[in-house]
Amino acid sequence: MFLCADDTVDLSAFPCHVRDVHISDPFILPDAKSGLYYTYVQFVDSRRFPEVPAGRGHFYVLSSPDLIHWSAPRVCFERASFWADLDYWAPECHLWRGKYYLISSFRAAGTYRRCQCLVADRPDGPFQPLGDPLTPPGWQCLDGTLYVDLQGRPWLVFCHEWLQVEDGQICAVPLSMDLSVAVGEPRILFRASEAAWTGPIIQGGGVTDGPFLHRLPGGRLIMLWSSFVRGGGYAMSYAVSASGELPGPWIQQPEPLYAMDGAHSMLFRAFSGQLMMACHAPNDHPRKRMLLFEMEETESALHIVNEVTGNWYGSLGGHGARYAYADPCREIPCFARDPRQQPT
Repeated sequence: MFLCADDTVDLSAFPCHVRDVHISDPFILPDAKSGLYYTYVQFVDSRRFPEVPAGRGHFYVLSSPDLIHWSAPRVCFERASFWADLDYWAPECHLWRGKYYLISSFRAAGTYRRCQCLVADRPDGPFQPLGDPLTPPGWQCLDGTLYVDLQGRPWLVFCHEWLQVEDGQICAVPLSMDLSVAVGEPRILFRASEAAWTGPIIQGGGVTDGPFLHRLPGGRLIMLWSSFVRGGGYAMSYAVSASGELPGPWIQQPEPLYAMDGAHSMLFRAFSGQLMMACHAPNDHPRKRMLLFEMEETESALHIVNEVTGNWYGSLGGHGARYAYADPCREIPCFARDPRQQPT
């Protein structure tokens, strides 16, 4: 086992412990070229980092050598003349054809929320707007993610908001190879009500959040996504494509994968080769922290092995709230395998 202790890194370069990083909808990009992990946020603690520009229209990047010790936030996108200054939600960064694409939702006052790409030559930016919004005009959308099909064609998979359609949708639209424009009509993949584990926000309606696509070792295509369980609590599970591609049909798991007020999850491969899952918990904005799980995958299923950050201890909610401890936890994070990139 690898204990991620403070004496393994230069704390002057990576002063933020994962238990203190305020983050919503965490997305982790392992970048082999730099040997660092990157994550992106839309807000900054101005009391702790008064020198970092704050306010609407910014994205910030944090980097880490070991997933536990993170750098101070640095601006990687400033709005300037960009059309939107609101709802910079769920930024995620993908390496595609040699460039880094930051996908997020954006909104301007008096308009609907839409998803669009920013692009940069480096994972830490600076990012520049690319093309136009990718989601359909007149649709209220969020949580766009990139998926590349077996033919090498890129798609945007995103959520069509329950606030507009009542029963939230997961949708997909094909993209140009440079991700600058949608090149086809959107298609609905499934709705929140198709999953037995979700609880309705309103009668007949449900939330869809945070889609993320992953192929299991046997080739099955799964999609992680988030909603709320009956009785409250942010939760996530996954669906399996019966066809092995986006058209589905999508078969929903009967139970959540995690239902203790933590969700908006994604999967990534640590430098050790270990499959990891990231999400935030609890679903209370001032207290949101990153949870990192070691995962087990088989040809047909995905399972949690262990939560390694220790952040669950102070964030337990939903069905687990009654079992939470009152005393703070300072357990040293422990990985099955060293998450740092090893020299070759």
